[in-house]
Amino acid sequence: MSRLSHPLSGKVALVTGGSRGIGAAIVRRLAEDGADVAFSYSASPEQAQQVVRAVEALGRRAMAIKADQASSTEVEALGSKLNG
Repeated sequence: MSRLSHPLSGKVALVTGGSRGIGAAIVRRLAEDGADVAFSYSASPEQAQQVVRAVEALGRRAMAIKADQASSTEVEALGSKLNG
């Protein structure tokens, strides 16, 4: 795979609200471009897991993290989960 066909190879992206609609499309596009992707979701673990499976089918890693972006506490927890 060339760098031109996967310009984000070796990169990790974070998408807030990545389990539905435009957010899910962005997650998939980032994965198509070579990135591993972490994304948050607030309500539907089933939809989030569908997006994870779609990313993994592209040979990339994905992490779905439950975090409501309207809650500062949950956003802080999101950062903690990403930092390990």
